[in-house]
Amino acid sequence: MGLRAPLTCTHHLSLNTSIRVSENSISELEYRRRINMFTNSRRRELTDEEIREIFFNSDDEGDYNTESSGSDSDSEERLPPNLVSLERNPELGEGDDDVEENPEEGPSVVPCSRPEGPVPVEEVRSSDWRTAVDFTPPGPGIEFDSSISGVQNPPETPTAVNCFKMFLSVETVGEIVEETNRYASEQQGKTAIGVIGKLSKWVPTCLNEVYTFLAIALLMGLVRKSTLREYWSTDPVLLTPFFASVFSQDRFLNLLRCLHFVNPAHADTRDPLNKIRNVFNALTSAFKRSFIPYKDLCVDESLMLWKGRLGFRQYIPSKRHRFGIKFFVLCDVVTGYVQDMVIYTGATTSIESVEGLGVSGSVVMTLLAPHLGKGHILYVDNWYSSPTLFQHLLHQGTGACGTVRLNRRGMPTFPKKMKRGEVTFRENGTQLAVKWQDKRDVNFLTTVHPSSMAQSGRLDHFTGEPKVKPACVLDYNKKMGAVDRADMITSFVDCARKSTKWYKKLFFHLLDTAVLNAYTVHRKLSEERMPYKDFRLKLVKELIQEHPLPRRSTGGQPCINTPLRLTGRHFPSFVPPTEAQGQSTRRHCRVCLYTTRRKRERKLSRYMCSSCDTALCPAPCFEEFHTLKNY
Repeated sequence: MGLRAPLTCTHHLSLNTSIRVSENSISELEYRRRINMFTNSRRRELTDEEIREIFFNSDDEGDYNTESSGSDSDSEERLPPNLVSLERNPELGEGDDDVEENPEEGPSVVPCSRPEGPVPVEEVRSSDWRTAVDFTPPGPGIEFDSSISGVQNPPETPTAVNCFKMFLSVETVGEIVEETNRYASEQQGKTAIGVIGKLSKWVPTCLNEVYTFLAIALLMGLVRKSTLREYWSTDPVLLTPFFASVFSQDRFLNLLRCLHFVNPAHADTRDPLNKIRNVFNALTSAFKRSFIPYKDLCVDESLMLWKGRLGFRQYIPSKRHRFGIKFFVLCDVVTGYVQDMVIYTGATTSIESVEGLGVSGSVVMTLLAPHLGKGHILYVDNWYSSPTLFQHLLHQGTGACGTVRLNRRGMPTFPKKMKRGEVTFRENGTQLAVKWQDKRDVNFLTTVHPSSMAQSGRLDHFTGEPKVKPACVLDYNKKMGAVDRADMITSFVDCARKSTKWYKKLFFHLLDTAVLNAYTVHRKLSEERMPYKDFRLKLVKELIQEHPLPRRSTGGQPCINTPLRLTGRHFPSFVPPTEAQGQSTRRHCRVCLYTTRRKRERKLSRYMCSSCDTALCPAPCFEEFHTLKNY
C-alpha cells in the first residue's frame, strides 16, 4: 500500500519535526501492525524517537517490500480515524514553515484519542449459529462478590417502623405535609363566601398526623370494607371502634381529599408523572440506596389497576387486572426485594435509549445500569430477550437467561415440527439457543447454562421414569417469578382503593411496595419469621404509638377507648388548666363514668393520662383503665 501523505497525531508531534513516509511501500500486514501499535498505545505524549520507532524500525528488515507498490489506494478512508493525511503538502520537510498554522489557534491537528462513552451494541447474525454438542457458554467472566450484598445502612434497632422509615423518611413525609397544607389552603380560598362544607373544618396537619393517617390506610388493607364510611359506621354489625378512636370520619376524608405531593408552580408540566414525581423519585432512590442485590435478578412487568381516563393507561391481557398503569420492575430473586422500577408513560418514559436495542432492551439497560460489570445473572421473559441484548449484557459482565421469540433478529433456525420431549441446541460461541417440545414449543436463550438436560424431580405417570428438562428451563422456572410473587403478596392486603385521582392511587401502590421492602429488610436484620400480614399489623401499631395523636371529646357520644391503652408506657399528670377554672381545673373520670364493674358515678379528677388524653382517678381507675379490656 503506497503512503504518499505525511501522518500527524496530537499525542505529540513537534513543530520542528515531521514524519514523511517514503514512496517505498511496506507490506499491508506490516502497515496494519504498526498502525495498531500506535492507536492502542496509552494516552500519553510520545517522543520523536518513539514515533520514528513505531513507523520506521522493524525487527526483521526482510518484511519490507522495497519495490514501489502500484496500488492507488492511498485515500484517507484507509487510515484509522485518529490519523490524518495532509493532502495539501505531500512533500513536507523539516522546519516551522512545513506545518500550516493558525496564529491564534496553533497547528491544525486532529486528536488521537480512544473513543469514550457507552459500549457499542454488537448485532448478532443468524448465520453465526451452529449445532451445539456439549456446549457451555463462557459466561460473563466476572466472579460475583456476594459479601457486599444485603441491607445497607441498617437502623440501630430493626423494628418494623424503623425499617419502614428507611424508605418513607421523615423528610419525604414532611414534604407531603407541606404540600397538603398548601393545597388545602388553596382549596379553601376557592370556596364561595357563605358556603359551609366539610373543608371549612380544615386545620393544618402535621408530621405525626400524616404518619398516623398512613397507618390507618395500611390497616384498611387488613380490615376490608366496601366503602370508607363503613369504617366509622355505628351499626353493631359493622362497628370497628378503633378507626373512630384515632380519626373522626370528616378529618380522615379531609386529609384524603387534600393529600398532595407537589406544587404545580414548580412542577414540569411536560412530565406525565409531575403530580407524584417527587415522591416516586424519593422512594426509588431509597430502594436502590438501602439494599445491594444478590447475584440473580429479574425484570418483569407489573400492572396497577386503573380503569379511568389516563393518557398512559395500558392493556395487558395476561395480567389479572388487564387495564392500568404499567411498571417495569427490577427484583432481587433471593429475597424478593423491589430494587427499582420505571413507570411506562409512552414516548416520555424515563429510560435511557440505547441504539440497536429498542424499547425493551433500553428498559433493561436502564434498570441494570448500577449493576453492570459485577457478574449478575438476569432473568427476563420473551418481551425483552434478544441475541443482541444478551450479547451486549455479556460484554458488560452480566449473564442472562430467558424465553425468546423465534422471530427475533439474529435468532437461529430450528426444525418446525418436533416430537414431545425432543430438544435442539444451537450456539454461536457465547450464547446458547434452545427449542424444547413440551406441551407446546418452548424457546430459550441463555449465556450461562450448558446444553444439557436435568431431572425436574417429578416422574412421568405413563413410563414411571424421571422427567427431564433443559437445565436453563429448570433454572428459569425457579428464579423468574420474583415480580409476580411481590404482586401476589401485596394483593391480599393492599391499601390502594378506588379513587378519582390516579396519582393518589399510585401513591398508595408505592406505599404498599415500601412496606413490602420494609418487610424484607426486617426479615434480613432480625431473622424473625412472621407472615407479611402480621408484619403490617405490627407496623400499624408501632406507627400509632410512635406518632401519638391526642383527640379530645367534643360532646355527643362518649369518646371510644384510646388505641394502645393496654400497651406502652402511661404516667399520670395534672389536667391542663383552663381560663375559666385555672389551677383547679377538673374533668370527669372516664372509668367512674362508664364502668361496668360497679355502680357508675360522676366523679371529677385533677389527674389524667396525657398519652391517652383521658381523665382518671389516681386509684384504682388509672390502673384499671390501662390493664383491663372491659373496665
